[in-house]
Amino acid sequence: MRVQHILTDKGDHVTKVSSDESIRTTLLRLKTHNIGALVVTDDAHGVVGIISERDLVRAMVDHGSDLPDMVVADLMTRDVRTCQPSDDIEDVMDEMTSGRFRHMPVVEAGVLVGIVSIGDLVKHRLRELETEATALREYVTDYR
Repeated sequence: MRVQHILTDKGDHVTKVSSDESIRTTLLRLKTHNIGALVVTDDAHGVVGIISERDLVRAMVDHGSDLPDMVVADLMTRDVRTCQPSDDIEDVMDEMTSGRFRHMPVVEAGVLVGIVSIGDLVKHRLRELETEATALREYVTDYR
């Protein structure tokens, strides 16, 4: 199965943020959209970073009450791993697991086209396994 299958199911909407947005506004955006990460983009819709709840929790320890007045560029992860719609779901899961991150932007020809979370990948993989198990049960039942 490919990442494109997940994007087809969940849609391609990505909540984005600019690098000069305040952390206060970023926190509100995460809460409002009930999401765990925002993709930081430039004017050309290219990915320049990502900022996650984990980044913000760690920054709270380091910066305390100064955190809300900082900007995204101060805290975002700049070395963002991305995938393509044609990538295999299991390969993306392996990369996210080994890299210990939970959100991956999907990029095609340098343009952001979606985002997948580890939850999206696991959910899709479980559905795939359930379908395979059902098919095997039906095969065995029909074979008798």
